[in-house]
Amino acid sequence: MGDAPALKLWNNKKEQEKYENLADLYAIVKTTEKLERAYVRDVISAKDYEPLCEKLIAQFRTLWETLRTEVPDVQAFMAEYNMQCPMAAKRLIYSGLPATVEHGKPNTYQANSAVAVAQTVSDFITVMDSLKLGMKAVDEIFPLLRDLMNHLNLVTQLPANFSAKEKTKKWYTDLHTKPASYTISAEEERQMTYDMESSYNEFMSWLQEKRPG
Repeated sequence: MGDAPALKLWNNKKEQEKYENLADLYAIVKTTEKLERAYVRDVISAKDYEPLCEKLIAQFRTLWETLRTEVPDVQAFMAEYNMQCPMAAKRLIYSGLPATVEHGKPNTYQANSAVAVAQTVSDFITVMDSLKLGMKAVDEIFPLLRDLMNHLNLVTQLPANFSAKEKTKKWYTDLHTKPASYTISAEEERQMTYDMESSYNEFMSWLQEKRPG
């Protein structure tokens, strides 16, 4: 008796690409869950964890952009395939930040306070200028907020509950859940502009207080 014919999941190139993308999404979620658990258990250092997590988050965002029609709800996708990955869901779907950044545990091996401060000031100005120039799409604003969030995290002297950092993180995580084509409303633009300006002023005031003499 001959071997049973292989099950074919697709009938054309488009369907094949869809199933391959779904397989990639499954793999990214599973890999992120393993990485998160390894970090929590101290199996991997912050130095190694952070770039790996950032790469997985970036891959997830890129892939999900192409799958939003087929997979509008990643949590439902995970439930359908019985994926017990709560830590990956938090990191990929809701936070969009490595734990080292989200919880204020910076990757101090690469932190240089003077450089980080200068980069943070520059990032604040870039975000504010971009909003003034009318940039409203997520794919225009989100990368700027990501740079700002990463550099704020490297200013190791900042208090853990520094409100400028919390406001930036809130906008980052809000936009992380939106598609690249999403355009912020006039109300959102006004609030973000206010939050960025007040955060910039707060950061500059903090620098003045830290300045000797």
